[in-house]
Amino acid sequence: MGTPPVIAVVGPTGSGKSDLAVSLALELDGEVVNADAMQFYRGMDIGTAKITQAERRGVPHHLLDILDVTQEASVSDFQQQARQLIGEIHARGKRAILVGGSGLYVRAALDVLEFPGTDPQLRQRLEADLAAQGTSALLARLHAVDPVSAGRLSDDRRIIRALEVYELTGRPFSSFMPQREYVQPAVQIGLAVDREALRERLALRVHAMVDNGLLAEVRRLDAQGLREGKTAPRALGYSQFLQVIDGTATQAEAAEDTIVATRQFARRQLTWFRADPRISWLDWQDPQLLVRAAALSR
Repeated sequence: MGTPPVIAVVGPTGSGKSDLAVSLALELDGEVVNADAMQFYRGMDIGTAKITQAERRGVPHHLLDILDVTQEASVSDFQQQARQLIGEIHARGKRAILVGGSGLYVRAALDVLEFPGTDPQLRQRLEADLAAQGTSALLARLHAVDPVSAGRLSDDRRIIRALEVYELTGRPFSSFMPQREYVQPAVQIGLAVDREALRERLALRVHAMVDNGLLAEVRRLDAQGLREGKTAPRALGYSQFLQVIDGTATQAEAAEDTIVATRQFARRQLTWFRADPRISWLDWQDPQLLVRAAALSR
């Protein structure tokens, strides 16, 4: 008998991925590997809806709380760590269950996907060019060497990354995007949601986060250098509640902005995962959800 397939539980934020992953782990003797980039951060608990010790129900969870808020999350580092953990879990005779809504991180763990290196000095020079010339000048430069990426990217960080990759490798950034080919056998289970019900759930969830002390959490992390980080301060809720600390927004405004941003993020996640034909979709509210997910995983 060969190695069992990796199980990945995917879908939009708020759809119940963490709960299903724990139930599957208990059903199949598994361990959970986190693939949510914002849950790597120590202390970012309330705003990321990080699964609590009680909710883990004794199931081992990996790659939670591995970074300080000042550190940058790296998808290539994650790829290496996740694949090593999956190998170790399988070597123990357990099932590896990857869970998260960060689409690129899920693909980094599951798919044949190479990540070109980085060069801090080159990155610094490109950041200086951006500050001096503006986004449109860098986008025009990218268009000349990689029109595919230029047509797809509007975020400053990604434009800089695409130019960095081209200068380092001589290859367009778009050429590194993978075919949909698993690096080892895998089963992807997607949670299909009722969009209106999810909209409501996300609003209630944000209000619960506020009631549970999100502002105090952001204040504590701010004192630990949250704003100095490149990844952590962009997390949903954290950027909005930093404005409350700065006095540029009320708590009610920050909550409303977080709800809007979270709903937009959930839509982008659905678009990303719906594009992958390998995902088996199950109704998030099906009473037989665990039975069906376990059957797919076996």
